[in-house]
Order: sequence, then structure tokens, then C-alpha cells
Amino acid sequence: MLNYNEPQINRLIELVLLSDGFYNIKKSYDGIKALETIKSDKPDLILLDVMLPSLDGFSLCKKIKEDEYLKSIQVIMLTAKKMEEDIIKGFESGAIDYISKPFNNKILLARVKAHLKNVNFSSHSYRNIIIDDVKKTVTINNQEVELTKFEYKILKTFVSNVGAVFSRSQLLSYLRGDDGFDISERAIDVQILNLRRKLGEVGSNIETIRGLGYKLKE
Repeated sequence: MLNYNEPQINRLIELVLLSDGFYNIKKSYDGIKALETIKSDKPDLILLDVMLPSLDGFSLCKKIKEDEYLKSIQVIMLTAKKMEEDIIKGFESGAIDYISKPFNNKILLARVKAHLKNVNFSSHSYRNIIIDDVKKTVTINNQEVELTKFEYKILKTFVSNVGAVFSRSQLLSYLRGDDGFDISERAIDVQILNLRRKLGEVGSNIETIRGLGYKLKE
């Protein structure tokens, strides 16, 4: 998630993240609105500007870390301020890192990836679906749904990137992986059809984007 008070910089960071495969990105330019978004759609990591209207970055970070549900979120402060007391205040508020402008794109990505390694990705959820990545199981309303290996991979990809559109070729590359299976792009349509059927009502949220591919509705 990006919380930045400058739309142009916000967009630049978004493009940098998108270019490296990060699809499920939320943006906000206001501290209060950002907190509302964070509570309704808990992100794994936040790039947080100190100078936000309504609620500054230090105060927002503190509120996140004081909330039992939100405190596991990784927060990186991203600002033009370089004064020692501001850096210390950022860490005291609960931030795990501090990057000053002007920033290097490669360093920004490296920091994001390094801190995301500390996030527990053992489970993923979407509405009433829970994916347990340790047990490799999928449950809907606490009832386990039996999926094939490929169906599981597709569902996990969608749930991890809600709202992002994936082409058949992209999904095909995820399915092939290192296993070397020879799968045609049309086989993806069959996998999607079966997945929709097995997921029941929730399966209708897997949308076909004509001429582009598929996505999971936000």
C-alpha cells in the first residue's frame, strides 16, 4: 500500500512496483482515509510518507502498531526528511525502515522485498475462502474443497493479487514452473472453468476480461 501526499511520486512508486510484479497496490493521499483503507483491506506492507494531511505519518504508524489486528503490517517511512530526530521518531512509531528522497528505484525494491520476507504468507483469504499454504488446502465456509495442483496454483495467484488481470500466457508460466509440463494456453480455460465450478457462488468472482485474460473481482 502507498500512502503518499504527492500524486506524481505516488504514481512513480506504483509503476516501479508494478514493473517488478507487485499487482495488488492500494493508494491514499490522506492519513485518515489511509487508516480506513488499511482497516478494511489489511496490506502486508505500507510505504508511508511522514507529511500526510489529516493524520501525519508518525501518528498513523503509531495507530497501526497499537492495533492488535494491524500491528503485523510492515511499515517503511518514505520522506524527504533526513534529520536524525525524524528518523528516530519514525522507528519509535513502529516503522521497520526509513528511506529518504530522492530514492533509488532498485534500492526501494530491494528494501520492499527484504521486509516482505518477514511477512507470514502461510495463509491467504478472500471473502469466505481460506488457502492454507502449509497444508495446501482450500476451505469455503470451513468446508474443504478438493482442487488439482494446477487449480490450487491459479486460485492462490488470484487471491494473492486481487483485481490484477492475468493473461493466459502468464498463468501458463506459473503452472509450468520448473516441472516442465507441456500445457497449451487453451488448457487454462478448462482450469478456470473447473475452478469456477468447484468454488460455487464465489467462483463467479473470477472474471473473464475479453482479449486480456482473467482476474479475481475486488
